[in-house]
Amino acid sequence: MTAIADLQGRLVDRLEASGALTPGWRQAFLDVGRHLFLPDVVWASTSDGYERCDRTENPGRWLELAYSDVAIVTQWEDDADGGQREPTSSVSMPTMVASMLRDLDVHEGHTVWEGGTGPGWNAALLARRQGAQAVVTVELDREVAAQAEANLRALDDAPTAVVGDAADGYPPRAPYDRGILTCSVREVPAAVIGQIRPQGVLVLPFAPLFGGGAVARLTAAGRTAEGPFTGSSAFMRMRQQRYQGPPVDDYLPGDWPGDAAQEYTTLSPLDVVDDWLASFVVGLAVPDAYYRRSDGDGMTTLWLFDTGVTSWATVDFVDGAERYEVRQSGPRRMWSEIEDVVRWWEKQGRPGFDRFGLTVDTDGWHRAWLDEPANPLPSVRG
Repeated sequence: MTAIADLQGRLVDRLEASGALTPGWRQAFLDVGRHLFLPDVVWASTSDGYERCDRTENPGRWLELAYSDVAIVTQWEDDADGGQREPTSSVSMPTMVASMLRDLDVHEGHTVWEGGTGPGWNAALLARRQGAQAVVTVELDREVAAQAEANLRALDDAPTAVVGDAADGYPPRAPYDRGILTCSVREVPAAVIGQIRPQGVLVLPFAPLFGGGAVARLTAAGRTAEGPFTGSSAFMRMRQQRYQGPPVDDYLPGDWPGDAAQEYTTLSPLDVVDDWLASFVVGLAVPDAYYRRSDGDGMTTLWLFDTGVTSWATVDFVDGAERYEVRQSGPRRMWSEIEDVVRWWEKQGRPGFDRFGLTVDTDGWHRAWLDEPANPLPSVRG
């Protein structure tokens, strides 16, 4: 057995033992090598940041990373000084790839649309399982798309790869039995919903503006789609849905604290924003809220805003404090809304990702719920 086959087999065995990889996908994962979709220089995601590895300098480590259960960044967005700012393309963590394909629940004869080709590994797995003619994949970034097309052409059977906007789906081949997004969204693209057959399945990472993220498994019904979240996720956001808030001065034209009276809370702001699940629940219930933070010696200030640029709040966290200073201004009480959601969530027993769900339609309407669609989150009731 070659070193590659050994590493590949061990990874597949681990994925299968964890339950992420279902038996129907085993052969595709063995047939389609992950290393074939990686450039010579990669950045592996670790708990401490990113490990850079150059294949020409350390081929053994490069191959080891290729078959490790980690996400690997393959492209960065450069900042003005030529440094690396944000990752813009990657090969996802194998556990996440396998679990999302499990959620997709493809069967023989199903056609599949994929939004976000990246380097092409996921599309290649789908093509190996379903047949190349059944799969179409769309990538916005021309440079990434060109590399993915070259990677996919090396396969015996390459799926249709298109340069385009994933938010538009791909009408020429619609409708599809299955759809999958490999970038996170805070709004499910209406065009994509409309291109999935009734009773078809759409799997996507959903990441509210406020924070957190989870995989949604939605069943289509014409102009609507609805279903549960299946577990935590962290994906790069769809480029068209990245949000850059306006300057603070647009909210607070004078000196801080303006007209905001002093209040106090016993809820630590860090218990909200540093908890992936808590921030996700807040984001579902208050979809137009976002925050910025500033950290100092033993103190963190959380600035909260609404996208309508009508209201703001600040909360100061101080190490060892039993209560935290709050200031709020505008027609909405941004911290109070967030605190109400967190207290509600705590009263429900702090339910996990898989007890929440989402209903969307082709007009852009979204509603999050707990356990069943008839039980929407408190901030979206009525």
